[in-house]
This record gives sequence, structure tokens and C-alpha cells, in this order.
Amino acid sequence: MAQNADSCSFFGLPQEPEMSDSHDISKHVKSYVAVFIALAVFTVVTVVAAYGVHVSKPAHIGIALVIAAIKASLVAAIFMHLKWERSASIWWVLMICAIFFLALISIPVLSQQDAPPGVHYGTWGP
Repeated sequence: MAQNADSCSFFGLPQEPEMSDSHDISKHVKSYVAVFIALAVFTVVTVVAAYGVHVSKPAHIGIALVIAAIKASLVAAIFMHLKWERSASIWWVLMICAIFFLALISIPVLSQQDAPPGVHYGTWGP
């Protein structure tokens, strides 16, 4: 079974079709650039929220976690191509993971409210 040299790649696998869908590729590149810009903006927002907003420590943690969740969703949706995923099973698995993530993250935040009087959470000092 002889194959045309133009239709096979180096490893004997069929080659990809010619790039006639440049509009489709430029759409993906635009979305990658938009996500990069959004990630950079949200990083600046995280720094401003950490140093420019004067709220309690649990509120700082909550703000940072919300921003981190938004950034993680952008990365998962675009870079991991989940935006175009049609299978329902992957979405159920992601929802279960998100619920467990929120439950595990909320434990330390909520435990700071249960400190006995006179106990101050700090870094290394008394």
C-alpha cells in the first residue's frame, strides 16, 4: 500500500490539513491574549486588595480567594479548552471538586472566629 509522500508525515501518520482556517486560529489567539491581559489585571487587583484595602484578615483571605477562583476559571476555560467541552460528566466532576475546595478553604477562615479571648493570630511574635 503505497502512500503519496505529500500525505504522510515523518512518522507515517497523516499530516494535518493545510492551514485554511486562519480566521479560526486568530480567534483562539485573540482569546489567549485576552485571558493573559485579564490575568495580569487580576494580579494587579490582588496586590491592590492586599495592600490598599483596610479590612480584616479573613476578609483579605476571602477577597484573594475570589480573585484566585476567577483567574483559575479563566485558565481552565480557555487554556484547558473546557469552554468547548460538551460532556456532562466533566462538569459534574469539576463541580464536586469546587465544592470540596470551598469546604476545605473555609475551614481555616472560619476557625479564626472561634479563637478564645486573648489569643491573637500572628506570625512569630508574642
